[in-house]
Amino acid sequence: MNPRRLLAGSALGIVALLSLTACATPSSSSGSPDAPAGHSLGSLWPAPPESEVVGQGTVMDVGGAPELCLGPIMESYPPQCHGIPLAGWSWDGVDGAESVGDVRWGTYAVQGTYDGETLTVTRPPIMLALYDPMMTEDPTGGKAGAGEEAELQEIQDALPDLLGAEYLSSFPENGWLWVDVVWDDGTWQKAADDDYGTGVVVIGSALRAVSG
Repeated sequence: MNPRRLLAGSALGIVALLSLTACATPSSSSGSPDAPAGHSLGSLWPAPPESEVVGQGTVMDVGGAPELCLGPIMESYPPQCHGIPLAGWSWDGVDGAESVGDVRWGTYAVQGTYDGETLTVTRPPIMLALYDPMMTEDPTGGKAGAGEEAELQEIQDALPDLLGAEYLSSFPENGWLWVDVVWDDGTWQKAADDDYGTGVVVIGSALRAVSG
């Protein structure tokens, strides 16, 4: 069993439940009608992206099972991480990799289709050293957030259980809690606003939709 899936715990039960209702998407209402007040985050789940996405991270291949790691990397040699399973990955013609025994890894921008579990590669990867991503706008507009330090810490402590394996990392800064997840289409950002109020949490998606 994939260790990454073990980390999901109760979150996978949520996914299974939501799949019966065609997955939740952002609602136009002020809150989620299916979640108790204050519990939208962790009760809703983003639908898989309809378009192709691109993710930047470390491709870790242990014994022929490649994954794209979007979160923290353990600084061992070889490095260790848990990521998204990659389908259709090939090292043929791919530069910039290192290997030790049956472990091969490198840092790349990887484009493909994502079904909520697996990223299926559709284009040759690009070494991050050569990748020129589009700039993204600051969603806060440079304004300070409304969160207090103790509140942000409490939210941060709860996130791994709420989001399971889709949670990557978070840090408080300038009144905001900045949160990175594998994929969000706006569902989790809206849920965080419902639960904690606007001006407190910023949800960032590591996988980004490819326009055009």
